[in-house]
Amino acid sequence: MACVYILYSEDIDAYYIRSCLDFRARINDHLQKKRKSFTSRANDWIVYYKMEDLEYEQSRLIEGHIKKMKSRVYIENLKKYPEIYINY
Repeated sequence: MACVYILYSEDIDAYYIRSCLDFRARINDHLQKKRKSFTSRANDWIVYYKMEDLEYEQSRLIEGHIKKMKSRVYIENLKKYPEIYINY
């Protein structure tokens, strides 16, 4: 099963949105900086939000939707109002 996750860095005050099939492996890649990506800019990433048990195609669509919103408020509301995800 796939998931969508949002990481947050207080140091650079930024969110990182991504979907994947293996969350544990992917988060370890971020934290250990195994890949050159946006997340290599900071050392304090935390898992801000995570949607689990999704079909892969569904996770990609949700990731795209969140990114298309280009809204910090939208991201923060995902955590603040869990019914947004429940009704997705």
